[in-house]
Amino acid sequence: MTYIIAHRGASFDAPENTLAAFRLAWEQGADGIEGDFMLSADGRIVCFHDADTKRVAGEMRVVKEASFAVLKQLDVGRWQGERWHGERIASLEEVLAVVPNGKKVVIELKDGPEIVGPLAAVLARATIASGNILIISLVDETIAECKRQLPHIKWHWLSRYKQDDNGRWRPTADEVIATIQRVGAAGFGSLSLPEHFDAEFVRKLQAAGIDEFHVWTVDDPDVAQFYKRLAAWGITTNRPGYIRKALEK
Repeated sequence: MTYIIAHRGASFDAPENTLAAFRLAWEQGADGIEGDFMLSADGRIVCFHDADTKRVAGEMRVVKEASFAVLKQLDVGRWQGERWHGERIASLEEVLAVVPNGKKVVIELKDGPEIVGPLAAVLARATIASGNILIISLVDETIAECKRQLPHIKWHWLSRYKQDDNGRWRPTADEVIATIQRVGAAGFGSLSLPEHFDAEFVRKLQAAGIDEFHVWTVDDPDVAQFYKRLAAWGITTNRPGYIRKALEK
């Protein structure tokens, strides 16, 4: 089964990483939600993407230098329309509380391995089943620490791509395989890039024993179909309702 995962919630229609966006994702039929998480100055895990709050709050606060109480005062909804005025930065606990029974939550860790201990503490108190949690990160050391402290949770290592001086996309499939095997990840999370992350790339992963992958950010129905045919674990999209209807056709 390929799951439809709402990228930062239904973020095409609602302000990203807010409880409003996550609730809207469920209304649109998402199988799961994905959110970005980092530590505040006082050690709370907060749902936020950028290093600072300027883009979505209009006020400059560096997240890791501000307490959760200070961050909670910021309006992070109005930038996407008056309808969303008053939306606040949520904690991981608050996000988990709005996940319906049986639905998935994908937790992207934006920090280094120092976030894993606080994460383990939050998950120990949560009621969501461990089988419905996927932890993802671009940071090798964070994934390795997740394996050590949270061996019962599934995790994927993430990669974007860049072209080198010869126009070749990096990392290659072989480089991805080497990293995943080194950090012990259960699967791979790839930026949606069909011209590079293609059927041959997936075949190489599978030949190396890496059977599970997901892609982000997929808002084009043709691209979603492409990765569904390749049996992606998840398709992460800003428009879960739109992509679900397109795939059902």
